[in-house]
Parts: sequence; structure tokens; C-alpha cells
Amino acid sequence: MIWQLFWTFFKIGAFTFGSGYAMISLIEREVVDHHRWFEREEFFDQFTLAQSAPGPFSLNTAVFVGYRVGGWWGALAAVVGLVLPSFVIILMIAMYLTGFRDNEVVNAAFKGIRPCVVALIAVPCVRMVQKLNLPQILLAVAALAVIALLGVSPVLLLMLGALLGIVLAFVEKPSSGKEDTGGDTDKS
Repeated sequence: MIWQLFWTFFKIGAFTFGSGYAMISLIEREVVDHHRWFEREEFFDQFTLAQSAPGPFSLNTAVFVGYRVGGWWGALAAVVGLVLPSFVIILMIAMYLTGFRDNEVVNAAFKGIRPCVVALIAVPCVRMVQKLNLPQILLAVAALAVIALLGVSPVLLLMLGALLGIVLAFVEKPSSGKEDTGGDTDKS
């Protein structure tokens, strides 16, 4: 299991260009669809938690997934697997490829990669929006507007969102556990 965690996150780290957001759809596919370590809803909750914790959320996600699947050793394997490809690539670039900075082919390749990175970022965002109800969507749009137009810190909005979620959890009354069957007792 530890080797599987390492290899899964190594592939994700090796074949992802762009920011951590570009990794999310790949992590989701591996963790939810391929290995079935998480249900999709659990993964989105995990993703939200990873974004709220300090540090790069792709790394936080690797820690959370690794820990759940394989304990501390699993967390370590997932993190090393995720980070190792980038470390090696950056080290090689620093050592050998600084002369390619002005190469037209390299620049053209990066220009071609950019739209793919945008798509990799957009896919998990669209999937998360599909899981939201109308009040949550309106709240997300309001938060976007407050951040983009007023320059309010996203950290402040995350803290307010967490506080609002806690308050709403205590305000909403839990159901009694009895479900209305509509009086239909026929078990045929």
C-alpha cells in the first residue's frame, strides 16, 4: 500500500504542469475513481480542508490521503512521491537548461501547455459547483465579488465561512431519525 501511494503521487507530480490546482483533477481521478480510497463527496471535503490548512494544498491533500490510506508512513510516501519529480526537474533545469530560457521551441511549448493547465484547474471547480445548492452558489459568488472587487483577504473569508458553517450546524435542528413512509406499509 505504501508503494502504491508513493507511485500514485509520483505520477501526479511528474505529469502536472502549473499550480497545485492543476493537480486536483488528477488526484481526484486516482484517489476516487481508480483506487477508490475516497468517495467523491469525501474527496471534495478533503479538498476544502486542504485549501484551508497552511501550505500548498496539493501537498496537504497528499498528506491527508496518505495518512488515511497508510498512516504516517502513507503520508510520508505520498508527500515524497508528489514532491520528488518537481525537485528533480527543477534541479536539472537549474543545472543544465538555463541556456534554453530564450529558446523559441521551449517558449512555444509552454504557451501550448497554458490552456491545458487552465482546463485542469477548471474541471474540479466545475465538479464542486455541481455539488452546491443555490444558497451555497450565491455565497460563493458573493465571496468571489468581495475578494475581486473589494480586495478582502481570502483568509478572512475562509475564517468567516468556517464560523458560519459552525453556527449553521448548531442552529439547524437535527432530524428525529424517523422518515415519513407515506403510510404505505405494503412490503410486497
